Amino acid sequence: MLTPTGDSRDDLQDGRPESAAQRADRNWSDVLQELRVLQTGTQILTGFLLALAFQPAFADLTAPQRAGYLVLVGLSALTAILALAPVALHRAVFHRGVKPSAVRYGHRVLIAAIAALAVLLTGVVAFVFDVVVGTEAAVLAVVVLVVVILVLWVVGPAFLRRAHDGEGRG
Repeated sequence: MLTPTGDSRDDLQDGRPESAAQRADRNWSDVLQELRVLQTGTQILTGFLLALAFQPAFADLTAPQRAGYLVLVGLSALTAILALAPVALHRAVFHRGVKPSAVRYGHRVLIAAIAALAVLLTGVVAFVFDVVVGTEAAVLAVVVLVVVILVLWVVGPAFLRRAHDGEGRG
């Protein structure tokens, strides 16, 4: 990308002397690192959910609990698919010179995967609390978890973005 002065340095004024290609490479590495974290958590939750169906106590679940369980398995698969989508895109467009677009795509899909993971985590906690303790405890656990997720994943980052608006983008 050329700056208004015509040089090939990146035009974002954040104190980093890097070209647009270097910025895209760095941002892509960031996306991949975040995907690794997300995939690990998703894989653990998926394994936990899949193992449940083969436990003797699974036969004692009520019909709504079984339906909830199947929704969670589907949501777990969706979360894994979302988390792998940027990797699949990268393979499809490798060496095509579209890394900045791949970074934007990866960013958007990663946000969707994080949202799906938030729902999945909440659902798994609700399911476990419902089976182990009861519906009232499940509702309370979900409320607490939703508040924690909103504060840590939405409110905190929004506050930080607002506090640092105008300082450049990374």
